[in-house]
Amino acid sequence: MNWEQLAGSLAAILVLAWIARLMKLGESRISDPARACELAEDMLVGFEAKRAIVSEDGGAAIVAGNGTIALLKRHGAQVAVRRLIPPLRVREAIEGVAIDTGERLFGAVTLTGVLVEDVRGLEIGVGSHLRAVPN
Repeated sequence: MNWEQLAGSLAAILVLAWIARLMKLGESRISDPARACELAEDMLVGFEAKRAIVSEDGGAAIVAGNGTIALLKRHGAQVAVRRLIPPLRVREAIEGVAIDTGERLFGAVTLTGVLVEDVRGLEIGVGSHLRAVPN
């Protein structure tokens, strides 16, 4: 292998990386509430997003919908989502708020920089569409 081949190969790799970056391939950051709503509606059948709260790091989001709540989190280069029914199992975490999904494989999701009161406020808006569930 000579220096010209090495330089050509390196240039080709850099061009491909630049194209992937322009196309946002492999980017799973949840950038804002509008993007969280769009993802939830695309990934959950019949889900109509109303309002969203996004984690400061873009790693997770919670979206209020028509009677249910979508919980989104980054999973590698993709975004995973679960549909939850209020009341949510919310607890304070050092970084923000942790929401337990009750699903072992999906696990708890932490929204950094979010307060429990914010999540409860979003949950109350969804809960008005549901019938009362006895404890």
